[in-house]
Amino acid sequence: MKHFFTILSHEVRMLLVNPATYVAAVIFLSLMGFVFTDILETFSRAAQDTSPADVFFKQFYLPVLFIVPLLTMKCLAEERRLGTMETLLTTPVTTTEVVVGKYGAAYVLYMGLWVATGGFFWILKAFAGDSRLLDPGPMIGGYLFIAVSGLLFVAIGVLASAVCRTQAVAGILCFAMLFALIFGGSYLGAATWLRGDIMHPVKSAVDYAQVLQHYEDFTRGVVDFRQLLFYFSSTVLALLFSILAVEAKLLHN
Repeated sequence: MKHFFTILSHEVRMLLVNPATYVAAVIFLSLMGFVFTDILETFSRAAQDTSPADVFFKQFYLPVLFIVPLLTMKCLAEERRLGTMETLLTTPVTTTEVVVGKYGAAYVLYMGLWVATGGFFWILKAFAGDSRLLDPGPMIGGYLFIAVSGLLFVAIGVLASAVCRTQAVAGILCFAMLFALIFGGSYLGAATWLRGDIMHPVKSAVDYAQVLQHYEDFTRGVVDFRQLLFYFSSTVLALLFSILAVEAKLLHN
């Protein structure tokens, strides 16, 4: 992995000069800005039992479903469509370094966008003058959940780009996979046909992968090692499948 940081820095530079990156950033910050404004309007009308941070991070799925596909759909699919993947791999770099480098660049940008939302809370602190609106627990737990879950979300986007030849198809596939992961688990968890004794192992696996429940735990300060293991192991698997998909495409060509 000695060329990893070279590829990472190159991919970050390419993302920073790509107009689509700034389109994604504007969409992300505008969307979350409207969400934050709506939350403040709700709190200004009546007292709430939760903090603004808790309500804000609960909408994490909105940017995930749309921004992650925008950030990742081009990373490998476009390389293969243009025929530059084979040229890139003729240099002294491995497929693993290419995939992980592109993944790292997309994750850095993803986290950079979320870090920028810290400005919302800074503005709230500067003008509200009420420390009760800035409960540090949900804020720290929310950003920690964003960082940990983002590892898997971005890896899914890279996997979708690795198995598709066009970035449009990769974006659609990424959206579908993320939607299934975030909301499919909640749907299956409430399904009555999984409550029988014979389906208990499946029910346990579904409960283990409940992303929305993980968020609730993080914001309450409950960081379960099993949840961390789920995100880290799933991220590694998604990247391994991405590497295998790229190598399989190269062999097929």
